[in-house]
Amino acid sequence: MPDRIQRRAAQSGAADVAIDASENLITCSGRWTSGCLGDMELRLTKLPLTAGSVIVDLEPVSSLDMTGAWLVHRTRERLEADGRAVQVVGATDVARRLLELVENNRPGQIPQSTDHHGLVEDIGRSSTRQVAFYVEFLEFVGNVTYLAMRAALRPATMYWSVIVRELEEAGFDALPIVGLLTTLIGVVIAYQGGIVLAQYGGSIFIADMVGAAILRELSPLITAIIVAGRTGSSYTAQIGTMQVTEEVDALRSMGISPIELLVLPKAIALVVALPLLTMFGDIMGLLGGAIMANALLDISLNSFVDRLSQVIDIETFLIGIGKAPVFAAIIAGVGTFQGFRVSGGADSVGKQTTVCVVQCIFLVIVVDAIFSIIFSRLGI
Repeated sequence: MPDRIQRRAAQSGAADVAIDASENLITCSGRWTSGCLGDMELRLTKLPLTAGSVIVDLEPVSSLDMTGAWLVHRTRERLEADGRAVQVVGATDVARRLLELVENNRPGQIPQSTDHHGLVEDIGRSSTRQVAFYVEFLEFVGNVTYLAMRAALRPATMYWSVIVRELEEAGFDALPIVGLLTTLIGVVIAYQGGIVLAQYGGSIFIADMVGAAILRELSPLITAIIVAGRTGSSYTAQIGTMQVTEEVDALRSMGISPIELLVLPKAIALVVALPLLTMFGDIMGLLGGAIMANALLDISLNSFVDRLSQVIDIETFLIGIGKAPVFAAIIAGVGTFQGFRVSGGADSVGKQTTVCVVQCIFLVIVVDAIFSIIFSRLGI
């Protein structure tokens, strides 16, 4: 039987299988590769096996690839699940290594690591990766700063059309979400504070509370967090996708600096847009507070504005606006840097985008806290 099968397989080249029911001997022959298997899996399930152990003979197989190895493995698993002992014989060295590879990587199988790290070694490896990350980020920031200074000396070399488009996307398109959320923040502050102030007969002081909280802290912070989630993530996704599709490499091959084309316009546009968005958030937040003060405490809009002009000075406004360019530089830097760290496929784009949003929000809050400490020390 095997000789006849070998001759037939050699003539056709296609995969074939035969059964010797008296010995439960399954003889495979021909090319067990992805293009030659056809309905082989269905044929294997219909073999007339008798009770007892099974022998799978791979000696007549002329070639075996990963698809054929998976088919042999699944057949073996199915027979063993029926309570049979299965023995695979006649495999070449290559076929045996493929079968071992399939066996070690079957679904649900967790690859066993051959590296056994101790706690100290794990801490050392993690620290080394973190140090390398910070060194890489500082190198990126230094490169961007150098190119920005060079571009400032030669404004004609800057991509002004790209800057205008980025300004529109990062600034103008973000007005609705920034306006809505800062208005709601103003409403919440006025509502929560107004109830307490009304109990002590100080309802008019609601303007003091809303004005200071919105202008000095909440509007810059909330606006920066919104922009980090909206614009920072888009920077990472855009540059990351260009990394995956090798468009960044194409720019370099054409002599175009990716930083000058992809990073500087975004950074410049965001440094301009975020203070303007913060100013818009200030107005909408105060408007939300005034509406709630009128509804909850019966304070008219004129009274609210008069009180606001008496207690809120220009310094409070400038403190909030002054933070915005710093937040913008953080968001643009982290967003574009994480985009250039994308490697591989779409999974990496999603991972780096998530990392970008987390790092941007974390750094914005940390820097805002540092500003508060500095202003407190300076008595501002």
